[in-house]
Amino acid sequence: MLQADATLSQTELAERVGSSAASCWRRVRALEAAGVLGRTVRRVDRNQVGCPVDVICQVRLKSHEDQLGAAFERFVRQQPNILDCYSMSGDWDYLLRVVAADIADYERFLMRVLLRHEAVATASSHFALSCVKSETALPV
Repeated sequence: MLQADATLSQTELAERVGSSAASCWRRVRALEAAGVLGRTVRRVDRNQVGCPVDVICQVRLKSHEDQLGAAFERFVRQQPNILDCYSMSGDWDYLLRVVAADIADYERFLMRVLLRHEAVATASSHFALSCVKSETALPV
């Protein structure tokens, strides 16, 4: 229930799951303490805030030295336009999801920021035409 609507009050949550508010409150607190439930956030419509371009960018590093990888990951964490970053197996080292205001904005980021990073050898960009499915809820 909380994955679908984190704004539910303890009373509303209890009613929906057939439990008492106190019991739900204890259960939610226990799940938070165990690390099962993380921070509560609200999803923002990227089109409404000027970030309509969604890009999947594959990145290959110059080498697999620990220092270069760590430097790249620190860099990624500092970039607000990189929403997701995965360390990958296969031909590419990282997969990034980047948002931008427009194609020119992404090109500036790619050419002036990402490709100039000391660890990056090359990158390949794929522009999303539309979003077919975007979920945050896990099938539990």
